[in-house]
Amino acid sequence: MECRAGCGACCIVPAIHTPFFGMPHGKPKGQRCTHLDGEGLCRLFGDPRRPTCCIQFQAEAEFCGSSRTEALLLLTDLEATSDPTGDIVD
Repeated sequence: MECRAGCGACCIVPAIHTPFFGMPHGKPKGQRCTHLDGEGLCRLFGDPRRPTCCIQFQAEAEFCGSSRTEALLLLTDLEATSDPTGDIVD
């Protein structure tokens, strides 16, 4: 599956618990990444400063569904079940 232009759900929903370029305290769940552009695309795509978790994420129907709305719902459910801390860990 190709990443859906204009979606950006994977750059909004999940928390990133480690500091990375532009977000020195990580990214809380539900907060838009500072590198997500106005068209829903990552400005760090292909850049070595992109977080490892982002590099490893692959667009799949299981996570992305068939629309941005569905992706936001699916990833929100996944985040709720997979993040035991519930937020950023400093």
